[in-house]
Amino acid sequence: MTKARTRWPRQSEAEEPIPSGDGTPSPATVRPTELETCLRACAAHSGKLVAGLDRRRTALAEALRNLLAAHASMEQTSPDTAPVPLLRRASRSGPGSALVLGDKLLDPLLAVGNKALDCGYEDELKLAVLVTDTVLTQRRRSRAAWRLRARVLEAMGAESAAVEAYERYLDLTDEDGFGIAAKTAGLRAGAERQAELLRKLEQGCPEAAAFAGASVTDTWAEGLALAGHGDWNRARSRLIGALIAQDRTGAPVPEIQEALGQYVGLALEAAGAPGSGGRAAATGGDPALLTELVELYAGQRRARMRGPVADPVFGGVEWTTLGEFRNRIAGKSICLIANSQRVGSSSLGAEIDAYDLVVRFNSYRIDPAATGSRTDIHATIHKHGFNWDKKVDTRLVFGGISGDWKYSLRNRLVPGAQRYLGDESLRWPLRDIGKVGTDVWPSIPTSGFNMLWLLDHLDVSTRLDLIGFDFYESGAYRLPAAMKMPITSVHEYTSEKAWVMERAQSVTDTRISLR
Repeated sequence: MTKARTRWPRQSEAEEPIPSGDGTPSPATVRPTELETCLRACAAHSGKLVAGLDRRRTALAEALRNLLAAHASMEQTSPDTAPVPLLRRASRSGPGSALVLGDKLLDPLLAVGNKALDCGYEDELKLAVLVTDTVLTQRRRSRAAWRLRARVLEAMGAESAAVEAYERYLDLTDEDGFGIAAKTAGLRAGAERQAELLRKLEQGCPEAAAFAGASVTDTWAEGLALAGHGDWNRARSRLIGALIAQDRTGAPVPEIQEALGQYVGLALEAAGAPGSGGRAAATGGDPALLTELVELYAGQRRARMRGPVADPVFGGVEWTTLGEFRNRIAGKSICLIANSQRVGSSSLGAEIDAYDLVVRFNSYRIDPAATGSRTDIHATIHKHGFNWDKKVDTRLVFGGISGDWKYSLRNRLVPGAQRYLGDESLRWPLRDIGKVGTDVWPSIPTSGFNMLWLLDHLDVSTRLDLIGFDFYESGAYRLPAAMKMPITSVHEYTSEKAWVMERAQSVTDTRISLR
């Protein structure tokens, strides 16, 4: 019924938590790990990955190659330092001989951790923990490492430790663009409901105490066998006893979730619930209690999936359709502001604010003198929540998959932060409105290009200018929390630039005019 509890990898003999700046122990017990140890483990893991059909492990193998190549190139440019023999055991050296984690290795190392997490297998999750141990040993205030660590701990079922790591991430950032506060609140609420559910099960079945100290696997198997033979009363005490034992011994959350779900299903079947395929057993149980247990089970699952967020309809938001949006922008001058250093280092603020409508994207950053202060339309991908709390007249959220888009709106939308919200007719302009398929445009369109294509397609603006659009040649200018996010390779900026330049009426260093 249950697997052995995931064991933590042992990276070094030192097990003491790394203290934070105020002297308190860090959450989730970061284990001091030298970079050399991690690189050697990465090289060994790379050697175990072979070509196959698992695209996640293929992506991890590529990330590992990039990391090891980056390290090798650094060593080659340092003639005074011999390359680290990655596949050999490290000799015990003095404390000054440890490798330093520089900026050139940080991003490739974190990329390995993220790809290992995507794999989801035990060996890869252990590798991801090792990566975060390594980064946090030298960079204790790394936001990216704390967030990665929290996600890995959550995947491993170490939920309380994950919450601590998420909270450390929140302590280090001013912008919660990933919705971590809501997730953390959801995990806490889920844990509370799970504890209440188990407490009610224990109180409602005193006989279960006799089985709470026995083997979880054997007790659970015995309970399943009795349930299969129709002896629900005896099965119930054993199944609940096994659940109590799981909780007391600190089993990973996914294992407890799986067992709880199976128990609830069996209980409904025994009670003859409609649609359960079961029999109306004369259990003498309390139907109201069973209903309460089911509600608690469903509630804790929902809380873990999505944190508690106020219903956006109470914020006075109105859906806006494609036609309504067209009418709202008709006859107005519009400028689209890039999140580029070309804007961030400029003095265009007054010119930008002089347009009728100012459009900004995703994790835009405001510096009134450089960027202007107004934002009338916020166009953003659904996957991140940067600036969703900033008040705007219209918020257009883009997404390629309808279900994922709706899920993000329910989780991220901030009541009162927008007057109008684009409906599904505005969800994915290039593909859905323009019917431009992957055969014509293979790459995923950016938020900026989706917005620009939409405005060009509607063709109702008196002026349509792009300010600072150099397609990241000058670098990104975003909120600090978003600056570590890579400029993703799934977008093909060359094609977008060519599309823009074909339609440009005039071009300067800072402005491209399409009307």
